[in-house]
Amino acid sequence: MSSQQDDLKETDTEARFEFKKEEKSAFQTEKGLTEETVRVISEDKDEPEWMLERRLRALEQFQEMPMPTDWPGQPDLSEIDIDEIVPYIRPDIEARGGAESWEDLPEEIQDTFDKLGIPEAEKNALSGVGAQYESEIVYQNMQERWEEKGVIFCDMDKAVQEHEELVREHFMTKCVPPSDNKFAALHGAIWSGGSFVYIPENTTVEMPVQAYFRMNSEGMGQFEHTLIIAEEGSEVHYIEGCSAPKYSKFNLHCGGVEVFVDEDAHVQYSTVQNWSKNTYNLNTKRAIAEKGGRMEWISGSMGSKATMLYPSTILKGRGASDNHITIAMAGEGQDIDTGAKVYHNAPETKSTVESKSIAKDGGRTNYRGLVHIADGAENSSTAVECDALMFDNESTSDTMPYMEINESKVDVAHEATVGKIGDEDIFYLQSRGLDDDDAKQMIVSGFIEPITEELPIEYAVELNRLVELEMEGSLG
Repeated sequence: MSSQQDDLKETDTEARFEFKKEEKSAFQTEKGLTEETVRVISEDKDEPEWMLERRLRALEQFQEMPMPTDWPGQPDLSEIDIDEIVPYIRPDIEARGGAESWEDLPEEIQDTFDKLGIPEAEKNALSGVGAQYESEIVYQNMQERWEEKGVIFCDMDKAVQEHEELVREHFMTKCVPPSDNKFAALHGAIWSGGSFVYIPENTTVEMPVQAYFRMNSEGMGQFEHTLIIAEEGSEVHYIEGCSAPKYSKFNLHCGGVEVFVDEDAHVQYSTVQNWSKNTYNLNTKRAIAEKGGRMEWISGSMGSKATMLYPSTILKGRGASDNHITIAMAGEGQDIDTGAKVYHNAPETKSTVESKSIAKDGGRTNYRGLVHIADGAENSSTAVECDALMFDNESTSDTMPYMEINESKVDVAHEATVGKIGDEDIFYLQSRGLDDDDAKQMIVSGFIEPITEELPIEYAVELNRLVELEMEGSLG
């Protein structure tokens, strides 16, 4: 093992995420959002005319839509000022679309991803890796054995150029149109970077593919787009990691994810998001599952000042299924508003939602969910379970489930529990030799275990480390 890898193993989790690099860029736009900004971004990427037209339509929709302010109990978004955000920063690397090897990247970018453990993960456990720094992918690689089977894993900018028909058909048309919400429209206007994944019919990618998104600059926005197309009978597990260092100014993360699950295909989408506590995390993620298709969302969300994140799935074909697993943690000054949306639009569809939230030091967590069962979606079933754990009397946890049931021949279940770590629990564990901090950590680890056991081991370990740091109040 190299000395660099030894150093990584000895580096604590806080240091791995909280470091920051000197800002260097080859090109960046001015602050704010105008038509000229959109045109400059599109021109810098040498995009086809149809993509520029879509960006401009999305910009018009963004300008026409009001900020969401009337949702019950929603996080405060008043600090967000798009005129103070730098929407596009192209990092200073020679190769557009990503370097061919880690060694070709500038030293400061290499060091960033080395600290985050990305090269080591690529060697040991992944079929492919993409790494985004600021607004663009700086490295992308796919193992040859998957490329030979027709699997495509590249950055979205390259996909627009080289897989134009697929992108033009699927990009923000059927799954996440810009009209969906104000931040989807913002994303559609100034998106940059992200991943394109295409799995051919009856192909199973046995090892996960991973993308990692890193914001380094102060006062910027990151707007990556992920598009996954799984053809009939195919299977893939896509893993996403996100982080940003702490700065005095707010940053904005406003990504978009579209997943197309064809007949009898299976897609698992796992994400561990660890933004700094000055970041607003406002994503729009949605999947469409055809007949017999299976979609799984596994999400860990923490670190941001405010998060509004509700992955949704449209169960379009008979027998399609969806499974959401979410963990959210909020500390002082944080409002983490997460949940899931599922639309049962066909018979014999099935969904499960499991949400775990932890609040401490006056933080707030909220489950906000929607289950819609359409008329005619007979013999469908859904089960929602929301569990909240609080450390103190200042913290809050809310549950806001919405059930729209338009069919009588269905099974619907909802369960919610709220608990507080009691003195008697701590005393019992202390009597077994644990100190106060270790006792609380053991209780929390047991609370989130049903979720961490669904993650690949590297991510499960990382998530537990991040939760431990959040409990100590040392991250951000």
